[in-house]
Amino acid sequence: MRTIAIANQKGGCGKTTTAVNIAAAFARLGNQVLIVDLDPQAHSTLGLGCDPDGLDKTVYDALTNVQIPISRVVVSSSEKGLNLVPSNILLSGIEFELASLYGREYVLSQQLSCLNGNYDICVIDCSPSLSLLTLNALVASTDVIIPVQTQYYALEGLKQLLETIEIVKERFNHSLKILGVLLTFVERRITLSKQVQQQVRDFFGDLVFDTVINRSVRLAEAPSAGQSVLTYAPNSRCAAEYKDLAEEISNGKTQSRIAQGSISNF
Repeated sequence: MRTIAIANQKGGCGKTTTAVNIAAAFARLGNQVLIVDLDPQAHSTLGLGCDPDGLDKTVYDALTNVQIPISRVVVSSSEKGLNLVPSNILLSGIEFELASLYGREYVLSQQLSCLNGNYDICVIDCSPSLSLLTLNALVASTDVIIPVQTQYYALEGLKQLLETIEIVKERFNHSLKILGVLLTFVERRITLSKQVQQQVRDFFGDLVFDTVINRSVRLAEAPSAGQSVLTYAPNSRCAAEYKDLAEEISNGKTQSRIAQGSISNF
């Protein structure tokens, strides 16, 4: 099972939007897809039409109780071929719960290993921090997508994230690689947006996806309907962009662009 973490400790860069919509786009390509909401804010859960406060069990239960396999937490979504491991505010206490547990970095990885064969792709929506939750996501993943908003502080904090990915690769997960940097909230007519795009492409080179996600009202509205934008506005430009991104990944155009996965040169 290919497992893709959507990670960036900077908030507001489009992690959840990307997680929900790329998962839906993968499902539209005929894959069986699982999305894991690893954010206590539970935005992916809400974005797929589930009430975080009305759930019997969430990812929190699977991570804190070895007697509860993650398969018992999975719920279906309105998107054909896409299931969800939901979250709620209880997840905010996970650091305390796992503090004394040996091998706490591998808890999610061990749970997801039980689902191998059930799904083609797993997408993990990470929390906006470099916490134990994000560490678990990176350890459990084969790939990382880094959404970067085309605003002035776009590159702020990215060096720390890249260093964290390199540490995880060296110590916990040798197969982890950066799949690509995704430019989000792009505004073609805004000079600053163009400048930041160029800055990111100059900095990361070929690591940046060809596909970019433009700012869109439809994209902002879709979560309130509990749907991906591919369902909410299937003919919109942003729906087409996420389909393009899924195809860019699936067609192998995003082979690891950093030799041996090393990011030390950044």
